[in-house]
Amino acid sequence: MSKGDLVPDNITIEILKKRLARDDCHKGFMLDGYPRTIEQAKALDRFTKIDAVVQLIVPEWIIVTRLSSRRICEKCGEVYNLQFLKPKKPGVCEKCGGKLYQRIDDTPKIIKDRLKVYESQTEPLLEYYKSKVPIVRFECESIDIPPQVAVSEILKGLAKFSFPSKAS
Repeated sequence: MSKGDLVPDNITIEILKKRLARDDCHKGFMLDGYPRTIEQAKALDRFTKIDAVVQLIVPEWIIVTRLSSRRICEKCGEVYNLQFLKPKKPGVCEKCGGKLYQRIDDTPKIIKDRLKVYESQTEPLLEYYKSKVPIVRFECESIDIPPQVAVSEILKGLAKFSFPSKAS
């Protein structure tokens, strides 16, 4: 992780398989950042069905700025951003009072390395899924776009498609 590499497929596949077997996933689920490789996508196809893919298109400078400003509570895992979601007291979690820290992979150099890995390993997934499921694209050109705006636009894009309902 400190080098910006991805966790090996055999580990992520086993973790995901166990997680999707839980009751709260029976009516559906959303994956964020997974699958990241064609091999992971093929393994995922063996134990579940993907209904759609959401493609976020964000310039590198925005990704680097946002991620390098991220801070996480060491106690409860609450996420803050020094530019967009600041804690009231610098370095202190508002929920539990824990100390905030920066992940070792949230430095500009490692973020840029992660983006290179993304380009080589993850971008081919768009081609893999293109003929299988709808792909909803959301383009973010401004660092000031609030997450709720992105979510609203993505939901509008997803609403254009009909998906099979999951078992109750």
